[in-house]
Amino acid sequence: MTARSESNDTGALPPARAVRLETLVAYQPGAVVSRRLAKRSGGTVTLFAFAAGQGLSEHSAPFDAMVQVLEGEGELVIGGEKVVARAGETVLMPANVPHALHATEPFKMLLVMVREPAPPRG
Repeated sequence: MTARSESNDTGALPPARAVRLETLVAYQPGAVVSRRLAKRSGGTVTLFAFAAGQGLSEHSAPFDAMVQVLEGEGELVIGGEKVVARAGETVLMPANVPHALHATEPFKMLLVMVREPAPPRG
């Protein structure tokens, strides 16, 4: 679904400074743009900007991931269920559950992946 993907790993947030996350990554026509803010053994924090119509195809990860929507609206499909997420909302994508994302309009999000095995769900 993604026509072009670009990555900007220039890195971390400036210390001891308030920033607006959505200003740290820019939309590019026909592309998904990402900027990794942190990568540690315990997890990663990555910003994404999706042009309208772009997305991520179905995949799964062995770790829980949280999506914090910063701008716009996107449709996630998690375990076969559609979830519409808008600015200001957060969605948990559980470990080992297939998920996909489609930007119904220009869409920015913060993805936090926790690299620790999730406890069994019951």
